[in-house]
Amino acid sequence: MVGDRPASTERLRRQNAALVLRSLRRLGPATRAELAQRTGLAKATVGVIVAGLEAAGAVTEEESRSGARGRPGRPVALSGERWVGVGLELNVDYVAAVVVDLAGGVVHHEVRPVEGGRTGHERALLGLAEAVRDRCRAAGQVSVGATVAVPALVRGDNRTVAWAPNLALEGPDLADRVADLLGTPVRVGNDANCAAYAEARHGAAAGVRHALYLTGTVGIGAGIVDRGELVRGGAGFAGEVGHMPVGDPTARCGCGRVGCWEASVGLHAMLAAVGMPELATPLETAAAVAQRAATDAEVRAALGRVGEAVGLGLAMLAGVLDPEVVVLGGYFVPLGDLVLEPARRTLDARLASAAQVRPELRLSTLGIEAAALGAAEQAFADVLAGDVDLTAGT
Repeated sequence: MVGDRPASTERLRRQNAALVLRSLRRLGPATRAELAQRTGLAKATVGVIVAGLEAAGAVTEEESRSGARGRPGRPVALSGERWVGVGLELNVDYVAAVVVDLAGGVVHHEVRPVEGGRTGHERALLGLAEAVRDRCRAAGQVSVGATVAVPALVRGDNRTVAWAPNLALEGPDLADRVADLLGTPVRVGNDANCAAYAEARHGAAAGVRHALYLTGTVGIGAGIVDRGELVRGGAGFAGEVGHMPVGDPTARCGCGRVGCWEASVGLHAMLAAVGMPELATPLETAAAVAQRAATDAEVRAALGRVGEAVGLGLAMLAGVLDPEVVVLGGYFVPLGDLVLEPARRTLDARLASAAQVRPELRLSTLGIEAAALGAAEQAFADVLAGDVDLTAGT
């Protein structure tokens, strides 16, 4: 049923095909009989769906499994040859791109630094998008869509930037410009949400039921994952933690107020604390700080104070959200225990009850491209929901 109306035959066919694709994506290759068992569809229906997907270049047959009794079935697997999703990230000091195929493999990734203010951001993002488009076309790959990750509040239409305190962005213009360039549907998503989505599928939160991802760039945001899916809240703005009033009450934030958490733990705040300059990307910057900290006690002490401020904010979030795991990304990764150990100590001291379990703090395993990777994964959302039909042209 769709609302109060019966689903059309066409829609039902798309939904069943999406069910098969989701099964292959989550559980791996399977014979037609196994797919019928997994999905609850009739074997004949699965056969028709697989034939259509194979003609569209979405699936391929593998060699028969050895040791099978009777006539062995040929497993069906997702194909990484044709269909791809494009993920882009626009951040304060860099842009990134990741291209993911239908099987979940990364076929291209790239990061470029940004200079030149707002126009520099736009030029860098559009230039990177154009390069990705040309690369995909040359490889014979077809994009099902693209997602642009931004450090901003994004409305529930997944296109409209509502508030971007560290970037001069507003409205649906960014989605429109990228869509015109790529010639494909484009979503816009919060960068922390995109990174959390990637960590839940490819990284440090894989297999975790309740997780929180914390960005570590100029801005600080959070992505909340429950059973593998994002928690976005009523207006889609959940996770805007960087502006919680738990930071230094005298520190001015990029949003114009004082006392925001990111004004104490964001990349620029960390650099001000250690007295070092910013390099091309947050990871390069933090790696240089970590190297200095190995021989400079004052830098280590300053990072300890940053870690305490991180722990203070996480204690508040842990009390509200009760995550099993908190994944720290961005500049936090090269600093590692220089920040995590004081954060853990502060968390222990701030949890209200011994009955509470301190969430496990983990470092991201996906690097600076985590948000772009999650954005690329989200580009397949309409396909895996049955709203886009890969077999339409076959």
